[in-house]
Amino acid sequence: MQSAIEHFVKVTESYRPGLFHCYDVGGLPRTNNALEQLFGSTRHRERRCTGRKVASPSLVLRGSVRVVAGLGTRRRTYSGEELAQREIWSWHTLRTGPENRRQTRPLRRRFRRNPTAYLEELEAILVKPALPT
Repeated sequence: MQSAIEHFVKVTESYRPGLFHCYDVGGLPRTNNALEQLFGSTRHRERRCTGRKVASPSLVLRGSVRVVAGLGTRRRTYSGEELAQREIWSWHTLRTGPENRRQTRPLRRRFRRNPTAYLEELEAILVKPALPT
């Protein structure tokens, strides 16, 4: 019993400020269960809006933007002026992330489509000398 108490004290003393961000940020769910419920309800709402029986594949590509936008609009509505971008370059930076992921998705299927050609291409890259002769 004494060792369990000592262990508990030792572990709790190791907690530092900022270790549990859920207590620093108001409105952030405190447990994994609450987070799962939050994401599950987001997925449910998306399925209801789109009429799909399963989650949309685009949720994987644009999920980081769509989930945050969906959660933000639950609290209050936003006017057009609030949604308008002030810095167009930041919008372009935000948009390049999903576009880059979208362009790399077909590249992942190269091996499954033609394993021989894919492995030959890798061998050619490996055999190529690093320095020009």
